Amino acid sequence: MKEVVILLLLAVMFTSCNSPSSVQAGVGGIWQANLIGGDGTASGLSFITEFTVNADSSTLSFSSLQLINNEANSCIPYSPALSSDAGNVVLQYNSADQLINSTLTMTVTSGGNTLTLTSTSFTGSININTNVLSDGVVTGTWTVAGSAECAGGGDFTMTQSVSNP
Repeated sequence: MKEVVILLLLAVMFTSCNSPSSVQAGVGGIWQANLIGGDGTASGLSFITEFTVNADSSTLSFSSLQLINNEANSCIPYSPALSSDAGNVVLQYNSADQLINSTLTMTVTSGGNTLTLTSTSFTGSININTNVLSDGVVTGTWTVAGSAECAGGGDFTMTQSVSNP
């Protein structure tokens, strides 16, 4: 009986060390997004961002977001002082530590317009011992809304540039 109790305690300890919330934290880092589609000033959007997952294990905190096409007439004239960023991530993985049924949403509001990214696929591998995501790729759809000239959307691909240490 004593052996059974010890095995159960070890199983609980192992499970808590590799809980989904600790894995969620490993998804942060530097990501690059390329957005395809849109018209006029709502087209050709691309950015590089760095974020971490907050203590609640789902919301994102952005330490930087650099629009590659940061032009004065862009639909998202990004300025950290005048903009807000938000995001949410939900990670699930299988026994091979591959992401399954995982999601990411992200919004950037700037210049009276809001860019929204919604994943349709989130792939990569999680090392559940170190909580590090590798080979992360998110694909999905994007929309921009706000002013009359800034409406539209398309598809996006966001790739992980650097894994967390």
